[in-house]
Amino acid sequence: MLTTSPTITGFYAGILAILYIALSFNVIRYRRSKQVGIGDGNDKDLAKAIRVHGNFAEYVPLALILLAIYELSGAQAYTVHVLGGAFVAARFLHALGLSKSIGVSWQRFVGTLSTFLVLLILAVVNITAQF
Repeated sequence: MLTTSPTITGFYAGILAILYIALSFNVIRYRRSKQVGIGDGNDKDLAKAIRVHGNFAEYVPLALILLAIYELSGAQAYTVHVLGGAFVAARFLHALGLSKSIGVSWQRFVGTLSTFLVLLILAVVNITAQF
């Protein structure tokens, strides 16, 4: 069924926007407590918070674009929900894992792997929809 607007994608974009704001507030909290206006002030906790926020900002736009195109191409609603839900879970886990440690954590590993998997699936379904 072809939809005229990507309402399911909009739902996941809203959830991701709330998570983005939470990550932004975390950076602001560190900046205020460390009195650092720009950069990381050589503070490891602030640098980590900046990277968690930045990593999120780097991956989310592409995933939402791919998800919206997939939805608009007539994808089944449940598959859009599965991919959108998996992506939200992946980004949450990644942010949680990276916030805990700059090293390896199961949350960071699963979050990264799931992010790549969702992006790959969306890339393939969007490419193959053209044939």
